Amino acid sequence: MQALLATTCLLVLAYQCIAAEPATRPTTKPTIEVAADGFPSGHETPEGAACDLARAFIKCDDTLFSKTCVRLYANGTGPSAYVKFRDDTIKAIKEAKGNEARGGPKKIGKVFAARHLSQSGPASYGYASFDFQDLMFVDVGVFLQDDKRSLNRTLVIKDRDGLWYVHPMPDASPLLSAGLNDEAPSQQDFSEVYELKK
Repeated sequence: MQALLATTCLLVLAYQCIAAEPATRPTTKPTIEVAADGFPSGHETPEGAACDLARAFIKCDDTLFSKTCVRLYANGTGPSAYVKFRDDTIKAIKEAKGNEARGGPKKIGKVFAARHLSQSGPASYGYASFDFQDLMFVDVGVFLQDDKRSLNRTLVIKDRDGLWYVHPMPDASPLLSAGLNDEAPSQQDFSEVYELKK
């Protein structure tokens, strides 16, 4: 009789655990808020940083461009080509404000899920040399001012503060960007890896 009672109790406990499991099981997709245009924004995700880079050019917002770019990471001075590119780009964005005839992107059309590079060397180099926590890339499709489409591959870096930033000129750091442009085209939309909250 005691064996039957013990078995029954075990079965009841097992059933309660199984029944409760869906409520306590974490969701597999993180929830993120999206901007008014329906795409990620901010430093919390690699896709958000990549989209903000595109928005900086769309809105001619040099402040957003500056905030979205990775810090000057090589001994605090940055590779010289990166510093020059960053400074020249800020100047060009300021000059483009209010210019209706300017080129460049008009709006974001598609954002793919962030991916790691196939080669492990760039991420290892970034961690060992600059304390970068992760390194990925995001393909962002935009509509240009003339309504043509363009696909931009953006190198994104999770810095030591745990936030994501873009490297707007990956060629300035060949060891960080090795193989970036050899990666196959992205296939997975960002919305497949996140629960979206507007």
